[in-house]
Amino acid sequence: MNMLKTYRIPRTDLDVSNIGYGCMTIGGSWKSSSPLTVEDRSKATRAVMTAYESGITLFDHADIYTAGKSESVFGEILNEHPGMREKIILQSKCGIRMADTPRPGDPFRYDFSRDHILNSVEGSLQRLQTDHLDILLLHRPDPLVEPEDVAAAFAKLYADGKVRYFGVSNHTAAQIELLQQAIDYPLVINQVELNLLHSSLIEEGALANTEGARFTASSGILDYCRLHRIMVQAWSPVAKGTLVHPPEHAEERIRNTASLVAKLAAEKKTSKEAILLGWLLRHPADIQPIIGTTNPDRISASVQANTIELTREEWYTLLSTIRGKHLP
Repeated sequence: MNMLKTYRIPRTDLDVSNIGYGCMTIGGSWKSSSPLTVEDRSKATRAVMTAYESGITLFDHADIYTAGKSESVFGEILNEHPGMREKIILQSKCGIRMADTPRPGDPFRYDFSRDHILNSVEGSLQRLQTDHLDILLLHRPDPLVEPEDVAAAFAKLYADGKVRYFGVSNHTAAQIELLQQAIDYPLVINQVELNLLHSSLIEEGALANTEGARFTASSGILDYCRLHRIMVQAWSPVAKGTLVHPPEHAEERIRNTASLVAKLAAEKKTSKEAILLGWLLRHPADIQPIIGTTNPDRISASVQANTIELTREEWYTLLSTIRGKHLP
């Protein structure tokens, strides 16, 4: 097992690799009626073990990923590798309910009710074949959230030893504040979409007080998390490979950025994925990219980000190129 650089998640005793592995697609088909196949299991094992042997120690799940099968196959892998569970940080998410569950006709929705959180965690623990999650995240904001319900669920999960730490995903600063005022445990992570192509959370600070600047409910998330010692995790950190292999008819700024990424990778004798992840790792917020590829070669290419560091000038050149214009 290799060693990656590590972060201490603030306000916890958890040290994690600075790159995490997202298990969203390791369970094969998203149809609940389609069981795991031998090929699904083999592909999942190759991906997970490549990540693990590359030094990745945080593995990110959600109860809905491939209708629960991602957690199930990961649990099988843990069962087949005694001692692995004690060496990793296991994180899952809950709060999204798919359409037609549990009854036909039920809508796609979010659910932060006490019972749903408790039932979701119980299901995740059974599928993962473990007695506790190191971290539980609330997946997407529930407009009908009652913070006291969340607090009651978290208190029981913590008291029962089923979850050690708590956090959120895709939440604004105000939404975190609303929850935190009711919860006795610190919210230690906010997982958000963040990459060079989807960089508004980083870019907005440089655009403040400029003509045409747009400020939304998401404004200030990174600064808020830094102020309150909340780790930022980045999902989709390489934008699904768009800047690694740009589409044939991609717009000019994407083609130009992909060319620059390739040029920097060649100069630094590293992978394109490493340049894109290095752009996030260069930020002082200690952002933890959560990679999601199941291709072992791309996993290995991703962890090369640990061997490079972009200069300030390279970082800003990438930002200006993807913007298609310089900063104000």
